[in-house]
Amino acid sequence: MPLLSALRLNMTNVPGAEHAERYRAALQMASYADANGVTAIGCEEHHLAATGWLPAPLLLAAAVAGCTTDIRISINALLVPLYDPVRLAEDIAVLDHLSAGRVSFVAGIGYRPEEYHAVGKDFRRRGHLMDECLGVLLRAWGDEPFEYHGRLVQVTPKPYTKPHPVFFVGGMSTAAARRAARFGLPFSPPMPMPELEAVYRAELEHHGRQGFVFSPENGNTVTHLTTDPEAAWVRCGDHFLHEAVEYSSWAVPHVPRPNESPAATVDELRASAKVEVLTPDELITQCRAGRTGVTLHPLIGGLPLDEGWESLRLLVEQVLPALRP
Repeated sequence: MPLLSALRLNMTNVPGAEHAERYRAALQMASYADANGVTAIGCEEHHLAATGWLPAPLLLAAAVAGCTTDIRISINALLVPLYDPVRLAEDIAVLDHLSAGRVSFVAGIGYRPEEYHAVGKDFRRRGHLMDECLGVLLRAWGDEPFEYHGRLVQVTPKPYTKPHPVFFVGGMSTAAARRAARFGLPFSPPMPMPELEAVYRAELEHHGRQGFVFSPENGNTVTHLTTDPEAAWVRCGDHFLHEAVEYSSWAVPHVPRPNESPAATVDELRASAKVEVLTPDELITQCRAGRTGVTLHPLIGGLPLDEGWESLRLLVEQVLPALRP
């Protein structure tokens, strides 16, 4: 089975640093990955982050689509309750045409009250807002006008992908699993969660719908490739830590999240295995032993661009050729 390889572009940076050069580099990396057989590019959404964590994933996905031709692009996750649902349906339909159907997304509800407050939405009503937005998206992409706040609305253009762009309902709760089944949409928890998968399948049967579950096989780990892992940890460890510390500061009690680590030092982060630093040969050996996926994070936490490029080039020039049939 060929290796499923992905770039994670969430644009985290050193707090207070400039971003323009890194956004340009992200598009250059996307183009290079597309031209050299990388499977997918993933981005995601957070707001009010000290690291500059990507707040506008639809814009980045559109830019990536414009500089690539084949690679799949995913948004994991798009916080749909934060948007006007009709405008979101239009934006996604245009993105679907721009990318010729290569963009998919996970509809997420979010878990940070600050993000809702910033756009004037009530965090306490997030479940209702999520249901409303999902319903509007599906009706807006249909052929017929629909009633929205007392008026008929006809969103155009209709999406390139029929019956609608590929998307999943994300989440880590029973409510999320039930919501996905109720709307007849695939369910995508960010990590394997068998109990929720069972709830989802039972709800599908109850509603007489079909669906499936997708969760990342290696969703809790990002990989950095280098020829000298020990030296790379010394050079890059603080950058890996910038992102991990901020993400962990958003922890919600009793809510498990992928990539979360309570690490306060580089050594603690290394021990957590949320970031792995490997040589190409080490990754090749793991893949020949059964590993099927790898996610590079070439701009993590303000990582110097030459370090990110080295990791990506080692994947393209050494790992992928060694694993081709």
